[in-house]
Amino acid sequence: MNMNQMLNMVMRMLFRKAVNKGINAGINKASGMRAKPNPSEQVDVAEDQGAQSGLTKAQERAKRREKREARAARQADKMNKPM
Repeated sequence: MNMNQMLNMVMRMLFRKAVNKGINAGINKASGMRAKPNPSEQVDVAEDQGAQSGLTKAQERAKRREKREARAARQADKMNKPM
């Protein structure tokens, strides 16, 4: 195998990988798929949001519970309405 053939082989491999990554990224973007978030990043985001809002963890839990209960009440009202 001469140098030209080896160079062409390597270049084809690199281009094939690059094109396939681009196609995969485009398909994922078009279909709405997202990369799975890193669990450690999620914890940091939650801590940052709590720090920014100035609420304690207990207050945040109470607020989330209130929202959840309000949502459940709205859904129950929607189900009980006569058509």
